[in-house]
Amino acid sequence: MWTIYLKEILELARDRKTFIFTVLIPVLAMPLILGGFSYLSTNMFNKARTAELTYAVFGKQHAPGLSQRFTAERGFREVALSSPDEIRNAIDKDVIKFALVIPPQFQQQLDRKQQAGVVLHYNSAVMVDVIRKRVSAELDALNAELREQELSALNLSKNQLRFALSPVTLEERSTAGKREKMGAMLGGILPYLLLMGCLMAAMYPAIDLGAGEKERGTLETLLLAPVPRSAIVLAKFLVLFTVGLTSSVLMVASMSVLLFIFGATASPDLAAMVRAIGVLDMAMLALMLAPTAAIFASVLLSLSIYAKSYKEAAGLISPLMLLSLLPVMVALLPGVELNWFWAMVPLTNVSLAMKELVKGTMDYRMFAVILVSTTLTAGALLALCRWWFSREQVLFRN
Repeated sequence: MWTIYLKEILELARDRKTFIFTVLIPVLAMPLILGGFSYLSTNMFNKARTAELTYAVFGKQHAPGLSQRFTAERGFREVALSSPDEIRNAIDKDVIKFALVIPPQFQQQLDRKQQAGVVLHYNSAVMVDVIRKRVSAELDALNAELREQELSALNLSKNQLRFALSPVTLEERSTAGKREKMGAMLGGILPYLLLMGCLMAAMYPAIDLGAGEKERGTLETLLLAPVPRSAIVLAKFLVLFTVGLTSSVLMVASMSVLLFIFGATASPDLAAMVRAIGVLDMAMLALMLAPTAAIFASVLLSLSIYAKSYKEAAGLISPLMLLSLLPVMVALLPGVELNWFWAMVPLTNVSLAMKELVKGTMDYRMFAVILVSTTLTAGALLALCRWWFSREQVLFRN
């Protein structure tokens, strides 16, 4: 068994494609992509909050105070349009970002102590609605000013005025620490990167170990060797397990180095979270990846053995990536927390446990259950792969 294992490892080590997917992508590409995306998204959000918004306003003679507020505020620049009919076309061509239409009865309604309305035209088909938030902030400031003017006419004291404006205030005191808050944000994407990296690293070696052997005609020679089929399956399984686990551990190490070096410059809270993650947390993270890599290795090897050719194996394995995403995405749904039920669900349990480890709120009793359940799942899949490999109609479908 070990002779077959070492032979396959040496052949994979000489393969440039294996080196790229096992070492280069997890060590360099994934951390750089994650760091670059974080840096880019932060800059884009900051730029969107402070960018100059071009706008048009119609009926500003009916509300001079409102129009003057937008004129005086930095970050807004008025663009003249001839009629309200041009609003949609101007927004579509990016001439303006939004338009305000003030009705003629606006000031009369305010004078009669009635609620007045302003119509906002803008493109709301965006992920982050910055335009509406910035316009709403200006209207909220105007509303606060009008309320204070109306209430000051009643000759109220400062305490009475505060009560009239906000009878009940909410004082927030979060019990979550900095690590827990940052971990809740980063813990969602971490399982996706690690699990998908583990699967991608073992995918191409799996195709080569099963369907590739069939195409080259070396599978028959291997079956004629005086080696039990269980040993052959176990050797090929250990190769895929080694590749997947190595890729994941390298990714954890490279991401840790990246966060340790650049985390302090990105955010003080992120730096505090990185410093709070200890060696035990990293060891537990790597330990959870072991049975997960075994699950992927068993499934990939079974599919590759079933395939008649390299092309068919690639077609069978590609949907596996989409199927593997589902349990990982479940961990991101609101209300899904690590409990005794989810600790028994493969892949979802690991995703939830990774998030809890990063947050620093891991229940170590759950950790034992997750390891046992994931290991049992991997063992059952390996037994299925062994039975699959013993069937002649699977090995020689041609």
